[in-house]
Amino acid sequence: MALAFTSIGAASAEDVVAQPVAAVDELPPGQDVSDTVIELAGWVVASKDNQGYPFAIMDKAAAQILVFGGDGRLRGATPGLFGSAAGDHIAPGVAGLALREIPGRDRTTPAGRFVGGFGPSLDAGRVLWVDYDSAVSIHPTATGVPAERRVERLASPSPDDNRVTHGCINVSPEFYKQIVSSTFERGGVFYILPDAASIEETFPEFAQSREAAQHSNGKRAARK
Repeated sequence: MALAFTSIGAASAEDVVAQPVAAVDELPPGQDVSDTVIELAGWVVASKDNQGYPFAIMDKAAAQILVFGGDGRLRGATPGLFGSAAGDHIAPGVAGLALREIPGRDRTTPAGRFVGGFGPSLDAGRVLWVDYDSAVSIHPTATGVPAERRVERLASPSPDDNRVTHGCINVSPEFYKQIVSSTFERGGVFYILPDAASIEETFPEFAQSREAAQHSNGKRAARK
């Protein structure tokens, strides 16, 4: 990925300006970031939806995680591991189950906007909660179950094998230490793109803003 949108301070992707910021890029060579992710990042900063907090945008389909500072500057981009089941829901009561008790169909990473931060957990010490109520967190890739091959999946250039967790989000230990821990020390906002639901359902205010911008651009083009 070419880090061509390291500073986002306007309302649309067209206004993204490249800046010489030392962002960490762990994405596979040649892997693109979707227009939706770029537009969503621009909208977050322009609308102040993050309220000045750092934020992350996670694209489950592409297995990508982009981390931004509160000023909208890209701090890092990395592959991620997500829930093994496709879906955007959190099953009722799943947060209270042991990992082995979670049915395969409910091992989903939910979609939506979440406000999270570091806090204690029952079995893993201090973790970065994306959504405490559904027990979804970001943590370094674990190697406790060799058959899951999480390290190998994360290193693979394809996103097709990155669905393996019980719902949490995994990143490399290096990226977690260098970028995630420091960026979200005081909390942040997390935007997770959907698997099946529409962008309109998941981020309605962003979708309305994008539609209005597209309509405005169309009207300008018609007057030429």
